[in-house]
Amino acid sequence: MPQIRFLEDLQTLTASQWDALHDGRNPFVSHAFLSGLEQFGCLREDWGWRPQHLTLWEGETLAGAIPGYLKENSHGEFVFDHAWANAYARHGRDYYPKWLGAVPYSPVTGPRLLSRDPGMRAALLAGLVQALPGLGVSSAHINFHRGHEDGDFSEAWLLREDIQFQWQNPGQWRTFEDFLGAMDHKHRKNIRQERSKVARQGISLRTVHGDQATRADLQAMYRFYLQTFLEYGNAPALTEPFLRHLATSLGRGLVLFLAEQDGEPIAGALCLRGGDTLYGRYWGGATLPGLHFEACYYQGIEYCLREGLSRFEPGAQGEHKLARGFLPTLVRSRHWMADADFSDALKEWCLHERADVGRYREQLLQHTPFRLADPATR
Repeated sequence: MPQIRFLEDLQTLTASQWDALHDGRNPFVSHAFLSGLEQFGCLREDWGWRPQHLTLWEGETLAGAIPGYLKENSHGEFVFDHAWANAYARHGRDYYPKWLGAVPYSPVTGPRLLSRDPGMRAALLAGLVQALPGLGVSSAHINFHRGHEDGDFSEAWLLREDIQFQWQNPGQWRTFEDFLGAMDHKHRKNIRQERSKVARQGISLRTVHGDQATRADLQAMYRFYLQTFLEYGNAPALTEPFLRHLATSLGRGLVLFLAEQDGEPIAGALCLRGGDTLYGRYWGGATLPGLHFEACYYQGIEYCLREGLSRFEPGAQGEHKLARGFLPTLVRSRHWMADADFSDALKEWCLHERADVGRYREQLLQHTPFRLADPATR
């Protein structure tokens, strides 16, 4: 019979063992990314992150896994359950610790039930539920799983949905002008004006892949990343050695858009590249007119069109993305509660939340920048 084991250090597995469980199209579940977070000081117990990866073994062969963590808070997850924690506290119960199946700090949809054998995915979930009492947790949560994994979850796993704004090429766009041509006059004009503001300031953008990045490029990008977090009063989780590790291990899977003025870098956006998708993750730098939109959105769209990528996920939240061609897209999470009474109460809560999210999405779709005559953009 397959055996369940929890691992507190992903470096106890080789990259080939872990990466054999997925198709390699999502960089966030790669051994390089997940083990790099652990190895280069990005996960700390005092920040609420303790690796507790679920693995499924057939003899000495790794047959399945879920990247997982014991959490003492809900920071860095992007699926907000503070109301649930407060409800537990009001009833004299402890919500933390909880177990989370996710990629830290990354609200990115991707595989969570890792196995090349589809039949193993349900076995992973069954083994997880059986093993949870031994961890002393209130609940288990799996964030940003792919839609086709929904069928692997039993009804005991509550479904939540949310909205992200994502870009998708319907297939006929080859250039940025093709993309703009699908928009109405007002939005097309606004985007051109935003881009021209950047050009008039003498700012140029340079695309740099990880295998091309110099130490100065990476230092500049990390400086911009730190600036953004400090401006918002947040503690930066990623370290500069982790960024250098990504450049080395992911190569072209790391994409930087660096803005330069008078020969000096003044801003940058950090992205990861998957099989058919570009993932925007971090931005920082000078707050000049139009520069944020250019570095974070328009450069990414142009990159996707140039490289033949069909999707661009620029991160969580942000209704301002709608006017720039990013349409409201449903993202998912699943939740298992050890307390049956709380689970029953939250089931109704999740049902109402999904209805609200669905109505919100329909309202947004009435205000896209694309011409209604073009059904491919709907």
